Amino acid sequence: MNTPDTTAPSHDHQQCVKQALATAEHLCTQRGVQLTAIRHQVLELIWESHKAVKAYELLERFKPLKSAAKPTTIYRALDFLIAQGLVHRVESLNAFIGCRCSNRHHDQLLLICKLCQEVEERTPAGVLDALTQELEQAGFTAHNKAIEIRGICHRCAGQAVPEK
Repeated sequence: MNTPDTTAPSHDHQQCVKQALATAEHLCTQRGVQLTAIRHQVLELIWESHKAVKAYELLERFKPLKSAAKPTTIYRALDFLIAQGLVHRVESLNAFIGCRCSNRHHDQLLLICKLCQEVEERTPAGVLDALTQELEQAGFTAHNKAIEIRGICHRCAGQAVPEK
């Protein structure tokens, strides 16, 4: 899959958000599940940027919309969004990002920039096919495959100060 460059100056993030929300609404209707107002708002908050967001950050952003919101409000919405494939959990950051290919089941390769904090979701078939083959040879049944790689994105690479 060709993944759009979310760090490019030409990236239209509003269109990105609009597409993600439209896809979510379509998929929920198609699946016969409810994308409630709370779930929709949480999804929209996650899509404010391509940076991973923690549940308590979501709660703080959500409180102006619904002051009585509790952590369980956010966690229930996140559980639903993950179950529907609309959001991914970034395990190493204990945070969440919007899924760019929620219309199909897929494994994930998440590139996490340690400078700008953006997370790019990629679905490189060759890499993940090789991983699947290795798991099969080991007789291991994976329930979820996500590879998280931390480093520096191409945009930040030119601005990065070398580590000592």
